[in-house]
Amino acid sequence: MKITILALGTRGDLQPYLSLGLGLRQAGHQVKLCSSDIFEDFARSRGLDFAAIGDSPKAILEKFTKNPINSQRKQSKLLNLYLVKKFFFWRILNSGLKKLMNDAWDCCQDAEVIIYSQLAFSGFNIAEKLNIPCLATYTNPLTPTHIYPHPLYPNSNLGGIYNWFTYIFEEQFRWQIVRQKINLWREEKKLAPITFNGIFSQQRKQKIPVLHCYSPNVLAKPSDWSDFAHVTGYWFLDRSPEWQPSEELLNFLAAGAPPVYVGFGSMLDRNPKSLTKLVLDALAASKQRGILLGGWGALSNSDLPDNVLKIDSIPHDWLFPKVAAVVHHGGAGTTAAGFRAGVPSIVVPFAADQPFWGRRVPELGVGTKPIPRKKLTVENLSTAINTVISDETMKARCRSLGEKIRSENGVAQAVEIIDRYLLSQKT
Repeated sequence: MKITILALGTRGDLQPYLSLGLGLRQAGHQVKLCSSDIFEDFARSRGLDFAAIGDSPKAILEKFTKNPINSQRKQSKLLNLYLVKKFFFWRILNSGLKKLMNDAWDCCQDAEVIIYSQLAFSGFNIAEKLNIPCLATYTNPLTPTHIYPHPLYPNSNLGGIYNWFTYIFEEQFRWQIVRQKINLWREEKKLAPITFNGIFSQQRKQKIPVLHCYSPNVLAKPSDWSDFAHVTGYWFLDRSPEWQPSEELLNFLAAGAPPVYVGFGSMLDRNPKSLTKLVLDALAASKQRGILLGGWGALSNSDLPDNVLKIDSIPHDWLFPKVAAVVHHGGAGTTAAGFRAGVPSIVVPFAADQPFWGRRVPELGVGTKPIPRKKLTVENLSTAINTVISDETMKARCRSLGEKIRSENGVAQAVEIIDRYLLSQKT
């Protein structure tokens, strides 16, 4: 069948969908991946058809970082509230929603099935108009449960009612911001408006399958989820067979003990030089070698000591098994790569779902408690590094979890669920 995948976000958000697309193609389907144009070469290099939709995720992050709420040094307590910042972020996304929906509509015209990610919920509306099946896919646990709160909300002792409410509140928060534009688009396409309850409620009412692409060994499926909500295992995208490490990197790894990896992915920091100095001082204090990932701006091109190497990009599946520990922002993809490699994690969350995955690390016993970016110091980072380097019990738990995750095949599980669902729609 002709399957169109709508996937939005950073490269880390996109990679699982590229892996899923390859799995679906291997199962005999024709697959088109639709995302930001900055990922076209990346997708086509793996042999998938591609169409550009929406705005650049880098531009969205830069606009959000530079907005008045985030850039003012002296803010009122109200403006420091997480909800205010989140509202601004969703307003930015909403400003480009009409273009996104029209782009997605164009690239889905030959689709027989639509698979869409968390931010690409336009796929739900397009599938309804085209009268074709669709499936929702999430890198986070976004189906409501009483077991734990929504990944964007803190843990508390308020129990199951609070946990369930966080999902409903978050769904309504997002839906009410985009509701008007989506319903205007639906009106143009001769579709009835979606009610106040929103798209996510409609998904559950229609029993549309939801695939959560993380490991059940990291987060088990809650007992109160319905049969059409699945936990498949991770959709890892391993390095291209043509990729080769640089001689400089190989020489650095061979020159001493396994280094500590430090990288904050696509996160932006207002003072990358200061962050770089903090990281270097923490590595020096803990007497560890380091590999720094440049990313989109959180680490600068400062002069580095001989025991630290800076790289611009690296396949996690190649590097992580060769390091002593990984220090990262807690994005779902990087966290998963650390788990699979069987090495300890130190999470420095910046925003969004990163504190959630950061909390999961010590809960599993495979790393230290997360250190929020605003509270990061030389002292607490060097202490965390010393802890993960010396704790043999933690290292053993890391190795055990890595073995379990490496034994899974999340893409194969997802393809099986998708095929089974599509077969049911034919009968």
